[in-house]
Amino acid sequence: MQTRQRSIVGLLLALVMAAIVWWTQGDGASPGTGAEPGSPTQTQSPTHDYTETNTPVTDPTQHSGTDPVSGLPLVQLAALPPEAAETVDLIDADGPFPEDEDGGTFENREELLPDEPRGYYAEYTVPTPGADDRGARRIVAGDDGELYWTGDHYRSFERIVR
Repeated sequence: MQTRQRSIVGLLLALVMAAIVWWTQGDGASPGTGAEPGSPTQTQSPTHDYTETNTPVTDPTQHSGTDPVSGLPLVQLAALPPEAAETVDLIDADGPFPEDEDGGTFENREELLPDEPRGYYAEYTVPTPGADDRGARRIVAGDDGELYWTGDHYRSFERIVR
């Protein structure tokens, strides 16, 4: 009987350890903090959905690699998927856009972009090859011409440098 009890205790310990590992590897929110994934209290790290060989290149004129206004990382447009450059061309030409939602107001509910009045930002779909829907990739444009990239549906942003 003692061997069976040790086996059960060992199994319970293994399950507890697995739960702890799962919890710490999850969404980055600590237990009891109330932090939500993508909340401004969390450190934002860009998630790229393009190949490892096509990594972002920061603007060489910026010594820190971050946008001084937003504090977001900089990314060269040429380092993004080719569909992003096509979307920027459509934004510059004021359309026509492939999705009805393109050009709609981006409300910045995540509060990751600089605080601006409602209607300042517009969002545009960056097509994802092979996707059956709009996918997660977007470019958000500000009224002053600034462009932001998100490859993870607004969980993180980078300021686009042309």
